[in-house]
Amino acid sequence: MQVPLILRKLFRRRIVLGAAIALALVVLVSIFASLLTGFDPNETAVSERLSRPSALHMFGTDELGRDLFSRIAFGGRYSLTIALLTALGSIVCGTLLGLFAGFFRRLDAPVMRVVDAMMSFPDILLAIALVGILGPSMLNVVFALVLVYTPRVARVVRASTLVVRELLFVEAARAVGVSTLGILWRHILPNLLSPILVQASFIFAYAILAEAALSFLGVGVPPEIPTWGTMVAGSQQYAHQALWIVLFPGLAIILTALSLQLLGDGIRDLLDPRLRKSM
Repeated sequence: MQVPLILRKLFRRRIVLGAAIALALVVLVSIFASLLTGFDPNETAVSERLSRPSALHMFGTDELGRDLFSRIAFGGRYSLTIALLTALGSIVCGTLLGLFAGFFRRLDAPVMRVVDAMMSFPDILLAIALVGILGPSMLNVVFALVLVYTPRVARVVRASTLVVRELLFVEAARAVGVSTLGILWRHILPNLLSPILVQASFIFAYAILAEAALSFLGVGVPPEIPTWGTMVAGSQQYAHQALWIVLFPGLAIILTALSLQLLGDGIRDLLDPRLRKSM
């Protein structure tokens, strides 16, 4: 299936198209933040603290007089980077675990028992415990979230591998002497791309919400790094005086996570043969 045809089918539903446009706008604003705003995100101006949205400050200012639009635009770089690294790390680790557990019968039981043990803890509690042990930093948050979301990917990949490994083309590859690594790389892994892509989109959204939750609870990235979560956490005590300092970072989190969820639903519906006909 050609790429233009895939995109036409994916964006045939207006809600998926709207989600893709919204996500693209968030990403572009974050990438070109330095061109879109003339304020330093960490520059304070106490005389202008808690200023209302105006022509000079589009989203107003926070409790230290910092321009809120600038902080949200630059903060998107950190929040999106954390989410992207979390999604990539979870997909790589989870795919390897699920692939080996599903293909090699001897590894199935021990690997999946570890996965089940990790999934028995609520995601946010496990992340809080890991970051509390490792210490608050951007890399530690990514590492903790990768450990939290890897079991989800591993279970999905294992289930798909168990089905694919019994298909006739895999048996044929074994019969003609293809190596185990060759079977995994050329025959099984390409058939797992559909569930992997869907999981990647969902984990991207989950990671944005999880980072915001960890920062709100005070165990995420350090306060000096302007992620959307640290903005909400640092400004909550002033929300009754200036609602916008919590509203706009919160809307950025909601818009990005919702767009990713809707886009992930669209990708799942496109790649699932049972749902493709309805599109």
